[in-house]
Amino acid sequence: MPNIRTELRQCTKCRETKETQIALYLNLDGGERKIETGIGFFDHMLNSFAVHSGFGLIVKCTGDLEVDGHHTVEDVGIVLGQALANILGDRAGIARFGSAYVPMDEALGFCALDISGRPYLVYDAPMPQPMCGQYDTCLTVEFMRAFAMNAGITLHIKSLYGENAHHITEAIFKALARALREAVRETGGEVLSAKGVL
Repeated sequence: MPNIRTELRQCTKCRETKETQIALYLNLDGGERKIETGIGFFDHMLNSFAVHSGFGLIVKCTGDLEVDGHHTVEDVGIVLGQALANILGDRAGIARFGSAYVPMDEALGFCALDISGRPYLVYDAPMPQPMCGQYDTCLTVEFMRAFAMNAGITLHIKSLYGENAHHITEAIFKALARALREAVRETGGEVLSAKGVL
């Protein structure tokens, strides 16, 4: 599939390397959700992200899972970030900032972000277990870094507490989703910046 951007808030983005082949569709105003990465827990997180952001999201990824999940998780973050940046363009007419706390049983996750054009990640979320199914929990930071750098957002992620890595990770992904939902809300007008440009 070619890379496509329309005036609607949607984008199709593809990326192919020797490690992964990814086709992704993102619609900020909703739509179909279908995730296939070959890593069940990661599919679950991306689906939760789509549901709680209100985004339409279709991801088809074939990766070198015989090595491990690193390339798959990181590269999906890259493509998702690129799609978001492509949709938002000069970032005019959106709320720009968003934040959310999300509880998941004993865990509490927090996200604050600025769709600033200045990519940065602050990540503080220790994982008490190394694996969730076939998903290595150390890959969550890799996804968040790839997403933030390619979306051009300042992203702060924190787990305030939690004992179960599944709950901690899910709280983080849902907090990201809800913060993004707030930040991409259409407000109209110019770029929300005293400089007049981001």
